[in-house]
Amino acid sequence: MSVHELRRKSGDSSEKITINLGLVDLGQIDLLVQEGFYSNRTDLIRTAIRNQLATHAEVVKETVSRKSFVLGLEHYSRADLEALQATGETLQIQVLGMASIADDVTPELALATIESVVVLGALHASKAVKAALADRIH
Repeated sequence: MSVHELRRKSGDSSEKITINLGLVDLGQIDLLVQEGFYSNRTDLIRTAIRNQLATHAEVVKETVSRKSFVLGLEHYSRADLEALQATGETLQIQVLGMASIADDVTPELALATIESVVVLGALHASKAVKAALADRIH
């Protein structure tokens, strides 16, 4: 099976998350923005997250290796899964980043070829495929 790098549409390179902050923390963020340390709240939060990820980079690297995760973007096409089905093999998707299953993959093909899905990040697939794989997504 061949796995291809997924090229995302411009402007679609991030996932939106929601966080709750205490009022004092939020006020301090606003103060740092007002004083020009950051361009906006998001800039500070992204910077803080990147700093924490850099601090823990070695742990992430070791865990990715130990748990056999693929790091980055992985795309599974219909042809990939049909080729896998022809050999009678199944796929264990383990991705840190984003895994994408092509829109033309049927729920039946996904069930026949995908044994399990562990994605730390984002899984992009049709609603029907996600529903079919619901008990295999961890």
